[in-house]
Amino acid sequence: MQGGGGGVEQQPMQMVLRVKHPTSSSALGGDEEEAGEGSSRSALSVFKAKEEQIERRKMEVREKVFAHLGRVEEESKRLAFIRQELEGMADPTRKEVESIRKRIDTVNRQLKPLGKSCVKKEKEYKEVLEAYNEKSKEKALLVNRLIEVKSL
Repeated sequence: MQGGGGGVEQQPMQMVLRVKHPTSSSALGGDEEEAGEGSSRSALSVFKAKEEQIERRKMEVREKVFAHLGRVEEESKRLAFIRQELEGMADPTRKEVESIRKRIDTVNRQLKPLGKSCVKKEKEYKEVLEAYNEKSKEKALLVNRLIEVKSL
């Protein structure tokens, strides 16, 4: 079937050519072939022209896309630069905050033992105060007894 397929494909083409040129007769077979070749050439040239036009448009679109990508790349570089500048501006503040935190940590470390000693001193003070109050009561009792003994 493959060998005979080529002849079958040519018949519809010849029929199309006959339909396009109904005035041509079967006696003018050479004119018919020339007309067919001419229309094939014109169809081929139209096809090539459209292909070239598509290729030109493709190149234009590619150029536009690359130009746009170039602008995007420039803008992203500019944004990166601005971000670095902002980080540089915020950096001194960050450094100050870090140094203040370090000082706070140092003071907290120093305050911890002081707080413990303060609690210890409070306990000692309360114990001494209780002892003083007891001695004061004893003294008052002794003074009262002494006054009683003297008055007797």
